[in-house]
Amino acid sequence: VIEDPPEERHPVRTYVLEYDEQVIKDAVYREIARGGQVFYLYNRVKGIEGKQKKLLDMLPGVKVGVAHGQMSERKLEDQMNAFLKGEFDVLLCTTIIESGLDMPNVNTLIVENADKMGLAQLYQLRGRVGRSNRIAYAYITYKKDMTLSPIAEKRLEAIREFTDFGSGFKIAMRDMELRGVGNLLGYEQHGHIDVVGYDTYVRLLDEAIREVKGEKKEETVNETAVDINVNAYIDKEYIENESTRIELYKRIVALGSKEEAEDIVDELIDRFGDVPEETHNLIRIALLRKMANDIKIKSIERKSRQMVITFGDMNPDVFRRMGKLTVPFKGRFLFDAGVKPSLVLKMQDKNEKVILDELENLIRLLHDD
Repeated sequence: VIEDPPEERHPVRTYVLEYDEQVIKDAVYREIARGGQVFYLYNRVKGIEGKQKKLLDMLPGVKVGVAHGQMSERKLEDQMNAFLKGEFDVLLCTTIIESGLDMPNVNTLIVENADKMGLAQLYQLRGRVGRSNRIAYAYITYKKDMTLSPIAEKRLEAIREFTDFGSGFKIAMRDMELRGVGNLLGYEQHGHIDVVGYDTYVRLLDEAIREVKGEKKEETVNETAVDINVNAYIDKEYIENESTRIELYKRIVALGSKEEAEDIVDELIDRFGDVPEETHNLIRIALLRKMANDIKIKSIERKSRQMVITFGDMNPDVFRRMGKLTVPFKGRFLFDAGVKPSLVLKMQDKNEKVILDELENLIRLLHDD
């Protein structure tokens, strides 16, 4: 992992704290006094105009602009350009700033309700400041007197702990260990922002290395999202070395065949002993995703006792093969041929092995003649 900072760059000084108006005022005025600008992240479009009014009242003499993903493309572009030109001191915004133009003059980030965000997302947001030779500051806040959930507490602790260059790797590993389940091998869309599972974590590391080398980012292609609430990860008690774990995650995500999967299982047994169930699940989901992607399935999502399979393109061959589902899944599936064709399967068992067995059987029947 590359941990040396780019020349004349500094790690972002990060503070995790209860929301405090005086701290926020001091942070904003301090940044403006040195000729800089501020990102103020408020991730609720509903109410963002009211928040702008509160900030204007709280910060006399400060010019506050607004940017969010539900604006028209033209208006959003105008707001961002105005901020870039220095017409606003503070940009009140949603996570739409997560990716975009480099703004070297923006070196203070304030985040409200950070406990509602994922660790990888907070890491990316913090990366929007500190892109010049100035010391940058991030104030990661949560509501006053609020009792944080254990997971939220650990996420905020991690964002405070990992501030050095090269931390993307460590953040990725910590977030995977905190999440453990869910869309580890997929993505979900929220407005104009893609909040990605494991693929983002690999990309974070790749982007950090490319940035240090001065290379351009590679374009990414969305593949089948798998969000089925099954424990699927490599436990650090099974493989202690972080770089070994991340390398194996990469290899598992890239699996292309059952034979390759068997080779990885053999290697794991040889190097680390019997493979835990959650790691077997990870391998099975990677193969499932590969098959699903082959037949243009956009997403596989578990909703309570139902599995919803949404298609990107409905291939006539796949449609024809649905006839094979009538016997093994009699009376348990429904096909909707609407704008977004989807197949809904009623699950009979919550057991993770049974869920994966049924999904593999269903996708294989749709995949093979």
